[in-house]
Amino acid sequence: MRKLLTGNSAAAWGARLAEVDYLPVFPITPQTEIIETLAEWVDRSELDARLTTLESEHSMVTAAGAAAATGVRVFTATSSQGLLYAMEMLYNLAGWRTPLVLVNVSRGLSAPITLEPDHNDVLAARDSGFLQLHCATCQEVLDGVLLGYRLAEDMRVRLPVLVNLDGFYLSFTREPVIIPTQDQVRAFLPPFDPGRNRFRGGEPVSQAVAVLGGGTYSYFRYQAHLAALEAKKVFQEISADFKTHFGRAFDAIETYRCEDADILFVMMGSFATKAREAVDRLRDDGRKVGLLRPRLLRPFPSQAFVRLLSGRAGVAVIDQNLSTGLGGVLYTELAAALYPLQRRPVLVSYVGGLGGRDITAGEFYAMVEEVRQAVTTGRVPPPRLLFTESEMQSVRGLQRIAGGKGRDA
Repeated sequence: MRKLLTGNSAAAWGARLAEVDYLPVFPITPQTEIIETLAEWVDRSELDARLTTLESEHSMVTAAGAAAATGVRVFTATSSQGLLYAMEMLYNLAGWRTPLVLVNVSRGLSAPITLEPDHNDVLAARDSGFLQLHCATCQEVLDGVLLGYRLAEDMRVRLPVLVNLDGFYLSFTREPVIIPTQDQVRAFLPPFDPGRNRFRGGEPVSQAVAVLGGGTYSYFRYQAHLAALEAKKVFQEISADFKTHFGRAFDAIETYRCEDADILFVMMGSFATKAREAVDRLRDDGRKVGLLRPRLLRPFPSQAFVRLLSGRAGVAVIDQNLSTGLGGVLYTELAAALYPLQRRPVLVSYVGGLGGRDITAGEFYAMVEEVRQAVTTGRVPPPRLLFTESEMQSVRGLQRIAGGKGRDA
């Protein structure tokens, strides 16, 4: 069945088709439509699950982890400040090795406050132990939830998975989405088998909940790390199986017009569709440009990036995030992955799209020219923010209206 769905509705459909058992929830903009949709289905007995509204995101994620530890399939969702409020428990759930799916609808963090998207919220969780899938379309949101459960519940992994979509740009955008039948999904995603890892009275298990001593702590933390590394191979397997069942590819890194490209854009999320359009226009002008978009961010697909970027002249890495005092997260991780290569492509770092700020076609053109010049001269420009003179004048005007003298705090 093909239907027009928002990104939020697609996430809800993913949970419904996964036949989740428990839905601990707490509303926050722009995620609320997900839990409203699920609540309506539960109320109409179209979804056989228990939905409970908790008093905060911290309690919500705690309840999610506790329920998953008993052997039921759990789904929950949050956004922005809510993800930060739950951050303490993200680390706990990964340490408990509880497989579940959490959808994050990205929104810029305070302060200043905004309802528009960027990736600082989800990237704040990149070291928590949650695996991460990043979506650019509504179809990928539904598919990502189903893939997330297969990945999380695999006995070689047993880690929670975060599926990310951009707020407003994707959460409330309606796109045609293919909704598979329940039988199709059951053939791909069998019922959750908790194995011997679930908590049951009278059935003791070894679980990293409370330990004394650095040696034991190190053991359990490193076990989770090894499981995350194993998830790279597992993800390849389940992605191939997903394509067999549904006919759609969900590779760790999407490649677009990369075969003969000498300069590549690298960016993730729904804003990468802007880069995709720019690639088409640049190709029409005779420029050999392509796009790499990581769907899998944790574990980081280092080897895949090395393979795809070997032999390229230059790369424009566009981060929709800002690690204060360092720069873009994706740029720094990509630079680390490519460091062992003797002949590395020139990497140029850009920070754009913060708080939902648009990235124009002209800026993509300018980035290609800057990267080409850096390749030719060997002089790599420092990381910079995509920001125009007219935007600066607008900010100064607002400062004058507020009674200031145009001076930054």
